[in-house]
Amino acid sequence: MALADPDSFDETSAAAGRGGRTTRQLSLIAATSLAFATLLTNTAAQPDCQTIEDFSKAKVGEFPADWKPRKDSGKDIYKVAEEPGLRFLHAAVRGLGVQAAKEHEWDLGAYPVLVWSWRPLAFPKGGDERESKTNDSVLAVYMLVPYSRFAGPKAVKYVWSEKVPLGTRLNSNMGLTQVRVLRSGAPEKKGEWVEERVNVRDDYTKYFDVNETPKPAGIAVLTDSDDTGSTAQGDYANFRACRP
Repeated sequence: MALADPDSFDETSAAAGRGGRTTRQLSLIAATSLAFATLLTNTAAQPDCQTIEDFSKAKVGEFPADWKPRKDSGKDIYKVAEEPGLRFLHAAVRGLGVQAAKEHEWDLGAYPVLVWSWRPLAFPKGGDERESKTNDSVLAVYMLVPYSRFAGPKAVKYVWSEKVPLGTRLNSNMGLTQVRVLRSGAPEKKGEWVEERVNVRDDYTKYFDVNETPKPAGIAVLTDSDDTGSTAQGDYANFRACRP
């Protein structure tokens, strides 16, 4: 029996080999293309912002059903109002300080920016957030993070102050609430809405000196005048969680 020539060339086998390799290559290209297309589709499907609250389903003239006041008197302070093209939360208070909150969890890693609109209508007379006896704000927005069943949540609080300088940092509630003055003084034009975009993830990790991204439980608002014994009015609208 003759030995096979190691250098012999079988055209049929070679052609079959090329055909197999070509099929495998085409299959690999197709699979890669499909995976890339799926990635693009999933990325495109993720919105730039998620609505937390736009009050579109709330009844005008009533306290919003999916919110919770810290005390029952809060239902008289906060009521949904409407103007052309916009539904919002109107706050009017006399000598009280009651929070209203909405439970809403979201992925702060993907959506670290809290966006909302607000406008001050009447500042509490003599309000100054630096002093406990005058610690009233026409507008305040909180991001709430679960902490303790007894002590309550941790929070970053953004206030519109009449007197305290822009950028001032304060704290309250035994350090569980970190306060940042986001606006100071009267608006340029009374009655005009101002939109805010704040990276609450960065503020929270910096203010509480933590590395892990927290898991928010919701938001809250506060228009108060209990410490000054005066009155205050302001509006809130269009709360969203957004990408950077």
